[in-house]
Amino acid sequence: MESTQQNDQQRSADRRRRELLEAADRVVLRDGPGASMNAIAAEAGITKPILYRHFGDKGGLYAALAKRHTDALLNSLRAALDAPAERRERVEATLDAYLAAIEARPQVYRFLMHPADAGSPGDPGFDVGKHSLPLLRLMGEELAQVIEDRLDLGPGSQQLARVWGHGIVGMMHAAGDWWLGERPCSRAELVRSLADLLWGRLAAAGDRIGGPGF
Repeated sequence: MESTQQNDQQRSADRRRRELLEAADRVVLRDGPGASMNAIAAEAGITKPILYRHFGDKGGLYAALAKRHTDALLNSLRAALDAPAERRERVEATLDAYLAAIEARPQVYRFLMHPADAGSPGDPGFDVGKHSLPLLRLMGEELAQVIEDRLDLGPGSQQLARVWGHGIVGMMHAAGDWWLGERPCSRAELVRSLADLLWGRLAAAGDRIGGPGF
């Protein structure tokens, strides 16, 4: 009986947390990096102390939102990498998946990734950079593992895969940030240009025997 009650309480708490994150998402989509705890609490129909009780502070809420969106992005990148297509097509699809995600929700992207836009009137010391850097590193490690699993890079393959993983994520982040702000070309043109930059060694690498390929 006690275990059943605890499970019910946990499910209720998880459901409430999802509802609060959805409210936070709505505010971030509206206000971008200026989204405040006061606005999120108002959107959720609760007081700010109750919001703090669930997430601790803006950093805790940020971390929860970041995980929510990073998990979704990583899933789309993995799907693009594992699609049944030629390697060049999968490279372009992976680049496009990242750019499409930030284009679809630019306010969320800016909230998660822009230290310069960080902080709101109630949170003068909040440092987005402290939280966004681990997100990029996580994506770099994930991509490195995919590369290592799928490509035969010869001696030192693990280290080279990590260099490539973090390098590709850094390139996508920097190029995507610039493109989102200036829109100097279409997304398709940017994808092709970035794929051209990556393609030399990727084209020459062999697939791992028995692996899914890349």
